[in-house]
Amino acid sequence: MKKMVDIDFGSSRYEQLVALRYKILLEPLGLKFLDSYRDKEVNYLHIGCVESLDDSLVGGLLLVPVDNDTIRLMQVAVDTKYQGEGIGHMMVKYAEKRAKEVGYSKIVMHAMLTVVSFYEKMGYVQEGDIFEESGITFAKMVKDL
Repeated sequence: MKKMVDIDFGSSRYEQLVALRYKILLEPLGLKFLDSYRDKEVNYLHIGCVESLDDSLVGGLLLVPVDNDTIRLMQVAVDTKYQGEGIGHMMVKYAEKRAKEVGYSKIVMHAMLTVVSFYEKMGYVQEGDIFEESGITFAKMVKDL
């Protein structure tokens, strides 16, 4: 059984989320997690998915305020052992709920091309041209909450 949790910045669970994001998203691309980024994350919403049996973190993501109406979904990561179990879908749905609860009306993201169809199935729409950032090709996607 999995459960969604809000993660406090600077907590031990936050450190687990940083490690998971690095392992799943950055390390395979040869990128580093820079500690200088941590200070920026203090005002982000950190969301995790926890395995109820042993309380281990199996997934997580960030919600980053853009303006008063818009929040950005970033760094959705699911541990490789749990991929394909619907955890990403559960986390995104929870993130949408939390974003709406705290007053946002729109979510935006930069989705790698390999996951565009995943987000389209969840109601996100591609907006603008495909672009490249740090050697990775993305599509901007948006969803009204």
